[in-house]
Amino acid sequence: MHTKIHTLEGWLSHCEHLHPQNIDMGLERVREVATRMDLRFDCPVITVAGTNGKGSTCAMLEAVAQQAGFRAGVYTSPHLVHFEERCRVHGEAVNASDLIAHFEAVESARTQNGNDVSLTYFEFTTLAILRLLSHSLLDVAILEVGLGGRLDATNVIDADCAIITSIDIDHTEYLGPDRESIGREKAGIMRTGRPVVVSDPMAPQSVIDHAREIGADLWRFGHDFNFSGDKQQWSWAGRGRRYAGLAYPALRGANQLVNASGVLAAFEALRTRLPVTAQAVRNGLALVELPGRFQIVPGQPTLVLDVAHNPHSVAALTANLDAMGYFPATHAVFGAMADKDLAPMLAKVGPLVDHWYFTDLPTPRAETGAVLQQKWNALQMVSGGRRQVGTSVHADPQQALQAAVAAADPADRIVVFGSFYTVGGVLIDGIPRLHAKHLDA
Repeated sequence: MHTKIHTLEGWLSHCEHLHPQNIDMGLERVREVATRMDLRFDCPVITVAGTNGKGSTCAMLEAVAQQAGFRAGVYTSPHLVHFEERCRVHGEAVNASDLIAHFEAVESARTQNGNDVSLTYFEFTTLAILRLLSHSLLDVAILEVGLGGRLDATNVIDADCAIITSIDIDHTEYLGPDRESIGREKAGIMRTGRPVVVSDPMAPQSVIDHAREIGADLWRFGHDFNFSGDKQQWSWAGRGRRYAGLAYPALRGANQLVNASGVLAAFEALRTRLPVTAQAVRNGLALVELPGRFQIVPGQPTLVLDVAHNPHSVAALTANLDAMGYFPATHAVFGAMADKDLAPMLAKVGPLVDHWYFTDLPTPRAETGAVLQQKWNALQMVSGGRRQVGTSVHADPQQALQAAVAAADPADRIVVFGSFYTVGGVLIDGIPRLHAKHLDA
């Protein structure tokens, strides 16, 4: 019998030390433990897969559902600062103490009758959160799929509606080298006869083909639903419903209309089980919050936080920064994982940046700040380095941010991006409110 673990930290440490060797990455192990736990949901379940836009999509689904009077539960990953952020019930992050019984239940099922099943950290923690949600008397469960789809632990639940957001090149060692193979992995969350909303305007053919092969009810952006908009407002049209004169979602950035469109399609597809009014849609999109998604923190200098961590999301961040208007200088705090396609990320946003603050991150997967600086210098040499751009290297995101604040004028802006760890690193003590030193003089 395992020793009793009384804290969430203890359980997370236990999950980290399981470290199965040469594990088969299929879902059979996870499914076996889920079956032993009798894990099931008595409410509609929406799963959300994709490369970018998953977190925003989940947040909008949750906000609209709650405005419609439904009790929503959400599972997202990774977290920015605290593990408990991964699970929200009725708009509130769960308490660490509430999770412990569910970790115990997973361990008990995993080791049942001495017939141990190996689980990874992600699989173990996912099962614990799914069990908590299944016991929370929800009207709707919203599950963000981790890396892939087909082999993701969340996929042991048969979703009533699947959403696939924008697909781009990321996690190639697990998902394949191109958008078609990555799309095929993501498509694993679809179910025969059930709706799948594909909100990527340029969806890989593999996603469309898989939906047809298994007989899913395919809702395609540009075919089954669409949006139009001007500077003031936007409109959405689906198979049987229209919304006109909508205010822009509270989440900033041009890409959020694509995500919001997928959200409205999902509610339309589930309208018999989760009816939402136009007012709930308006209020939900107006009130939705999600830290670290093109989050602009007022102050002097202006602070922008964005978890953009692949070329596609950095391109969206660059367009959004461009649309913010004129700033005398832009200071970039950047830390990223070593397995990312770093050169195009740096090259895309590079023309907007006047000073880089490269930072180490507290995970072995991360590239060091020094190597990031070398990669930037190499890019500068290739492009002929037409502009003088300052760079420095820092031990952690907070030190990098402090250096940026010390160097910035009040009218400048600081953008922190590259990873959940980078943004989470500056949020450890809460949202920083910046007051440039020059104001105190």
